[in-house]
Amino acid sequence: MVGVQFDKKDIVRIDKSSSLPRFVDALLTQFQMILWEYDGGDLDKDSTGVTRRAWKLLDVICFMLESAKDHYHPSPSFDAMRNLDMCRKIYSQLRSSKQNDLEELSRALKNGLRFTLTAAQVSRDPAHLWYSYDLGTGDSRSLEDFDWLVDYLEYIHSSDQETAFDILLLLNDMQVRCSAAKQHQFFKSLIACMSSNMPLHLRHVALRTVLNAREEIASIDAIHDAKLRDMVLMELSPAILTAVCPQPGTIPSDDSPDCIFHHDHDTYLELLFALARNSNWHPHLSRDHIDRCISIIAECRFRPPAFHLAGILLRIPPEQWSATSLDSITKRQWWDMLSGAWPHANYMIYHDIPCFEFLPVLVEGTKKYLQFAPDYDLERLIGNVDAVLEELERQKSEQGGGEGVVIAVKELRKVASEMFEELVNGQGVISP
Repeated sequence: MVGVQFDKKDIVRIDKSSSLPRFVDALLTQFQMILWEYDGGDLDKDSTGVTRRAWKLLDVICFMLESAKDHYHPSPSFDAMRNLDMCRKIYSQLRSSKQNDLEELSRALKNGLRFTLTAAQVSRDPAHLWYSYDLGTGDSRSLEDFDWLVDYLEYIHSSDQETAFDILLLLNDMQVRCSAAKQHQFFKSLIACMSSNMPLHLRHVALRTVLNAREEIASIDAIHDAKLRDMVLMELSPAILTAVCPQPGTIPSDDSPDCIFHHDHDTYLELLFALARNSNWHPHLSRDHIDRCISIIAECRFRPPAFHLAGILLRIPPEQWSATSLDSITKRQWWDMLSGAWPHANYMIYHDIPCFEFLPVLVEGTKKYLQFAPDYDLERLIGNVDAVLEELERQKSEQGGGEGVVIAVKELRKVASEMFEELVNGQGVISP
């Protein structure tokens, strides 16, 4: 098929029957064999021209794979790393090439990255961005093997946002980032990709990349490079806010594409929850982030985001808040947020050490605002605390430890139960 000329519109008329997956799989295998043979040499020495023609058809193949996505599944022969090796060779040639080859090499590299994603059935739909794919690294590659993608991201992100999106999508789904030598450059590019002038899908994939690196970023004091540490502390926090809210002071509606917190995922709050564990981050998360968190308390109640929201507002001390923030959150709002966190605590702490470590803080915060609880909320809280205790006892029997956390949660249950009994005995009925 290499060298055949036709219009991509013709492919739409292909019958999506059971034969299509077999055809696409055979085509994919053939193309990969041709592409993998590229040795990174000068295009002028491609005597047969087969590789050059294959590159020109990559966008057509991507179109066919996309058309067959409901019928096609990647075969065992698909090897994302070998495809990326081919892309790396093209990139190397691109950076050292003569001016007359730049356009062809640049197009081949962009198509090669897109081909790798499409062949692996990684969706580029922004609505599917938060789903996980696992391309794997194919073998035990070192982080240095992916540094060229970091270089390419820096080279391309300001002029070609679609290719920058593909690079970050690949790095996310291979669960790799870069070597220590490229960290400063990588974070600088990520911050640039989250700026307000970037398209939504690029801002969001950059945010997902930061989320995947949250434990490393939260341990900011463990980063030995002082320039990197200062840059991340000073520039990442405002970039995170811009990524989820490009227009300052506005809160996107539930159906807005810029609405990051959701019934099923709360990327923004999960990221802030991780950063708030380290007091070095507290001055950088105050003001605008605190105000945004307060503004969405009502939207989060009884949803999973309530747990992370509580973790942010309880850990960042009031002296870090602005006077406006302190005045804007009522005691009833505190209670709504804290009581709304408990229905999700039992599965949040399931093999999640940061959430497990937060429980004693949540206990103390809940006890502080128990007096502001409506009657019917106390009975609901007790049931949710019982579910957490059951999970804690299960974890303790399987893994050991955690006795102090169990004692703290039992103390909350005791206090809440005594308050509930007083209400029952005093009123004879609990408000519905």
